[in-house]
Amino acid sequence: MPVVVVANPKGGVGKSTLSTNIAGYYASRGHAVMLGDVDRQQSSRLWLGLRPPAARPITTWETGADHIAKPPKGTTHVVLDTPAGLHGKRLNEVMKMADHVVVPLQPSVFDIFATRAFLDELVQNKHSAKTQIALVGMRVDARTISADHLHEFVAMVGVPVLGYLRDTQNYVHLAARGLTVFDVSPSRVEKDLEQWQTLCRWLDT
Repeated sequence: MPVVVVANPKGGVGKSTLSTNIAGYYASRGHAVMLGDVDRQQSSRLWLGLRPPAARPITTWETGADHIAKPPKGTTHVVLDTPAGLHGKRLNEVMKMADHVVVPLQPSVFDIFATRAFLDELVQNKHSAKTQIALVGMRVDARTISADHLHEFVAMVGVPVLGYLRDTQNYVHLAARGLTVFDVSPSRVEKDLEQWQTLCRWLDT
């Protein structure tokens, strides 16, 4: 049962957007998916509450303040949305169960510096040998200088980059309805689905 953890020490970088859409991808493939949320804002849990009954089912993974319960039998894929500042004992607990760790990163100097130290901590964690770790650029406009800075950063870190997701209102509008780019007609989100291809292949490994 693959467990995908979406983590970054900084808030507001797109963890919940990435988490919900990864869960939506797995659901679109017919998997029994659970989505957990240990962030104080509970954005992913709120999103689940908005998800329409006709959409492919994604269930809630109950997580406590002090520990993360094991998913029940029958679950095939798990996605965990984590809080900002994840470190220490909680990070170790998450890494112990993670098969994949996806780190969303926005093209800002503050996010880049905060993420560099976090990536070092992930790679040095005692459980990292069994865990695939990768970056995903979020809200990236390829025409900007900040995007150039992001490209320069990822070229140095030694962690694979699975792609860059554009800054589009598609994610905002779909999230407000409890949906993902995998829940609507592909023609509506064609550019976005193209940007997800490498990430989806990585998630399936």
